[in-house]
Amino acid sequence: MDDSAPSAELAKRRANFVPLTPLDFLRRSAMVYPDKMAVVYGPLRRSWAEVERRAKSLASAIAGAGVRPGEVVSVLAFNTPTMLEAHFGVPGAGAVLNAINTRLDAPTVAFILEHAESRLLLVDRGLSTVARAALERLANPPCVVWIDDPHAQAVDPVGDTEYEDFLASGDPAQPWRTPEDEWESIALNYTSGTTGNPKGVVYHHRGAHLNALGNVITFGLQPDSVYLWTLPMFHCNGWTYPWAVTAVGATHVCLRTVDPAEIFRLIAEEKVTHLCGAPVVLTMLIHAPDAVKRRFDHGPVQVATGGAAPPSAVIAGMERMGFRLTHLYGMTECYGPSTGCAWQEEWADLPLEERAVKMARQGVPNVTMSEQTVLDPDTGREVPADGETLGELALRGNTVMKGYLKNAGATEDALRDGWLHTGDLAVLHPDRYVEIKDRAKDIIISGGENIASLEVEEVLYKHPHVMEAAVVARPDAKWGETPCAFVTLKPGSEGLVTEADIVAFCRDNLAHYKIPRTVVFGALPKTSTGKIQKFVLRDQAKGL
Repeated sequence: MDDSAPSAELAKRRANFVPLTPLDFLRRSAMVYPDKMAVVYGPLRRSWAEVERRAKSLASAIAGAGVRPGEVVSVLAFNTPTMLEAHFGVPGAGAVLNAINTRLDAPTVAFILEHAESRLLLVDRGLSTVARAALERLANPPCVVWIDDPHAQAVDPVGDTEYEDFLASGDPAQPWRTPEDEWESIALNYTSGTTGNPKGVVYHHRGAHLNALGNVITFGLQPDSVYLWTLPMFHCNGWTYPWAVTAVGATHVCLRTVDPAEIFRLIAEEKVTHLCGAPVVLTMLIHAPDAVKRRFDHGPVQVATGGAAPPSAVIAGMERMGFRLTHLYGMTECYGPSTGCAWQEEWADLPLEERAVKMARQGVPNVTMSEQTVLDPDTGREVPADGETLGELALRGNTVMKGYLKNAGATEDALRDGWLHTGDLAVLHPDRYVEIKDRAKDIIISGGENIASLEVEEVLYKHPHVMEAAVVARPDAKWGETPCAFVTLKPGSEGLVTEADIVAFCRDNLAHYKIPRTVVFGALPKTSTGKIQKFVLRDQAKGL
């Protein structure tokens, strides 16, 4: 054998193969920038050394509470330093982080806690009411640690242990558990998908590490970057930005709730350089009162947005205020952003309308996403790159989920034939940029949140006067889309129930953002086999 040639006998060793994990990002930033500002939250300021010490204490406390590697720790919290610490402390204990949507109702939170078999729940004091109601539904509720916050002092906490006391029970000198295999699970995120039953999307350490680095590259994060948290950290783990911002030792500016006045103040005073948000956040900034808008002179603020494609008016409005927009595409099943509309220098000379058309496309795969294409649903082959032929957007790479927890059928369907099938209809342009033409058929994306039409319909069907119901998306200037309900009343019920009655009934049975904003009474259009024609209803909703 030629000793100078590559050999199959060469093996992986600790010296030449280390499992990828975003835990390494915090270790490095604490080593390289120990005294640098890591976290800003109101008057609170913490260095990278402090963040690492607290995250290690959290990991030690979680292990001390009896949580074993691979078990789930749930967190119901806003965009606060605690939520950031959990992104390192929970996996640092070998556990799986389950960040729960703060907008969900108690039954859905209870379902998640039970389905995930959560061993420990960290809950913001301000969310104690929904947490308490959820825990009361469980036969075997998890242990609860409540997080105090100056903004929620008037709320009675749920649980017996306060977060700082829990943290004090841990040992910051205890090394955290790094994965032996990068395929080990790091996070569990629930999405309603195309049904009303939440599905648990499982991430691994390798994917979290790579997607975070993909965000660093796509969004141009640097050590001197200042990232403002307008995107919820519960949403795809904040699109993996808790790890991405940490990877370069940049600064996290935490914001508990989205408020235009506070966003403008923080941008100006903290010299914010980057933020992410759904189109509804951009609309809020554009239409904020002039009295709260602030001028800033530290260069254009980079804004990444996803969900509905931003219209030209939004792009122009953001540019006038000193923002530069990047359009991303992603879904929970691929760790958030997986593609981006990579900027081409020649676009700068185009008129706004033409430039907006280019910028509104979903674009090309991030450097850490291996492949993106559009497949013919009948043949499974790539459609022509002509910008006209419709197909299904499909993705392949290391930043695709492991699968759905306890749902082998849904996993097989989503990952069949070597691709993640997104369910979104798209075209492939000659320059290989993808443009989505229609979202997954019945999903409503309101303020960046997915709403399953079937879930809303199930509630409507429980109303004593409703015979049939169908829910579709109606375009909305503020939220992008809102649910529009088409209802056929039972014979004899005409005149006995109003739109307000239907909305009130939904308010008692659904999370606030899922409630229909519009209700239309009448017969539903159907096919010859009795199937409701939702495409007809969507056209009707556009004209309302």
